[in-house]
Amino acid sequence: MQNARTRYAPSPTGYMHIGNLRTALYEYLIAKKDNGKFILRIEDTDQERYVEGSVDVIYKTLKLAGIVHDEGPDVGGDYGPYVQSERKNLYLEYAKKLVDLGGAYYCFCTKDRLVKLKEEQDVAGQGHRYDRHCLALSKEDIQKKLAINEPYIIRQKMPDTGSTSFDDAVYGTITVDNSELDDQILIKTDGLPTYNFANVIDDHQMAITHVVRGNEYLSSTPKYNLLYEAFGWDIPIYVHVPLILKSSGQKLSKRAGDPSFEDLVSEGYLVKAIVNYVVLLGWSPSTNQEIYSLRELEEVFEIDGISKAPAIFDINKLTWMNGEYIRKMPIEEFHKLALPYYEKSISNKNIDTLKISKLLHIRTEVLTSIPETIDFINQLPEYDIEMYIHKKSKTTLENSLESLTSAYPVLEAISNWNAETVHEALFAHIEALGIKNSLLLWPVRTAVSGKAVTPGGAIEIADILGKEETLLRINIGIERLKSAIDRGV
Repeated sequence: MQNARTRYAPSPTGYMHIGNLRTALYEYLIAKKDNGKFILRIEDTDQERYVEGSVDVIYKTLKLAGIVHDEGPDVGGDYGPYVQSERKNLYLEYAKKLVDLGGAYYCFCTKDRLVKLKEEQDVAGQGHRYDRHCLALSKEDIQKKLAINEPYIIRQKMPDTGSTSFDDAVYGTITVDNSELDDQILIKTDGLPTYNFANVIDDHQMAITHVVRGNEYLSSTPKYNLLYEAFGWDIPIYVHVPLILKSSGQKLSKRAGDPSFEDLVSEGYLVKAIVNYVVLLGWSPSTNQEIYSLRELEEVFEIDGISKAPAIFDINKLTWMNGEYIRKMPIEEFHKLALPYYEKSISNKNIDTLKISKLLHIRTEVLTSIPETIDFINQLPEYDIEMYIHKKSKTTLENSLESLTSAYPVLEAISNWNAETVHEALFAHIEALGIKNSLLLWPVRTAVSGKAVTPGGAIEIADILGKEETLLRINIGIERLKSAIDRGV
């Protein structure tokens, strides 16, 4: 039996949304699990939707996601060309052959007539479908019209009676009454194929064995099968996948502000985490494992794990998974990823950013959260004086003032400033005072950060800021506390 040959056939319309990425991943994984081939085909026959630079976006996205195609426009192969616009001359010949086989016919109806037909159907409360006005044309009439170059399209002739069934790897056997099938257009007046027709021709010519697409195409599949049968070709295995919805039940939409793959990357999500999460949108492994590398997925992916139910895109679940990936990476790798955010947020070049990375590594879930997490390092923010009051630490404005005032000379006396010496000095002072750790450390952390939540405690922050800046901020805290107490706040 032939190994799997799958294809990802995007239209160059500007960006890669989550559904596109999932389709590419499923096609890729089906091929790799079977030691088969994964093909990239660019479907650019719809020039009205074409966006300049979109093909580059497709290449960039696949490369970034680690999805390597075995055949395609840039790498070649035995079944090229792999760009539909470069194959446009062959579709008309296949359509004409289908006419000869009785599976299609020429239609010379004008736009005005078709518009009028739709209006009449609307008035009658009927659905829109072609009335087969041109099906009865004789061969002589057709030849006369062709001889004078009268504009035409070619339509698929659907069966008049009965039903058409097909098997889907996810949804099982699907049967559609042929009376529901409209005589769809195969070739447009410009001689270019419609999406549906070109797909069938290209998939056959490229020996595609598995076709993965959204379940919104389930109702169109009988039309594809009738084309395969009319030509006497083998029908591929269909794998229709469920929709990806928001928690509200609506479809993901770029227009509604839902993120594309590029958006998620720019928002600080790791590519590996995005890929892992997207594969799980509609597919379940046979175990409870959730974190997979792409290589691991190549080994475990099975079509029967694909669900029929809609998948819910949960940004919180993706954020959690992204955090798991960050925590598992080496500190050096995290530091490298975090550096651009430090460079934008910290102007003091004497700050040891590796120390910051060691604090953030286990606390960061999304890279773009780094600037707001460390903004206090560059400049002490304005903060509410009542932050010094903390029930659990049992701190008040008065005892916070006492703690900062007594800690200042202790810290000032440190000659070799680092986390270890700061720790020793402060804890020796706490022991000498006979107080709980938090009674001193909470006010110090508040004074040096001005924030209720920080990636590290008082000692780590003091180490990063350095002696001069730490003492400066503690002194500011002392003055502010004195002023507030004097005012009776």
